[in-house]
Amino acid sequence: QASLHFCSECNNLLYPKADPDRRVMVYACRICAYDEIGENQCVYRNDLLTVTREQVGVTADLASDPTLAHQKMGCPKCGHDDAVFFQDQSKRKQTRMILFYVCTKCNHAFTDPSLDLEQQPEM
Repeated sequence: QASLHFCSECNNLLYPKADPDRRVMVYACRICAYDEIGENQCVYRNDLLTVTREQVGVTADLASDPTLAHQKMGCPKCGHDDAVFFQDQSKRKQTRMILFYVCTKCNHAFTDPSLDLEQQPEM
């Protein structure tokens, strides 16, 4: 686990640096001449997260929410023609405007069936 190291002489931050004479990594102070051999060889760790596709978060009473708009949209599960809809709420730089629909009768969540199958998010 990478952590911060501080100089024991002047209390400034120590920075990782290669020492070519000793052929080791050291933590060196930029203010004074103090350095110490680094026991942990991890200087920087980059955790890559997988990008998830849009997912709908449906609660049980979403169909009765008075703040959501209704639209005549046939439910692919039960055929009922009333659904509430809301926009994708993911926080990314580039977000497509995807509307999620929830049937007011069976609470089934779906996207607009006229969207391209390749563009439809997983639910």
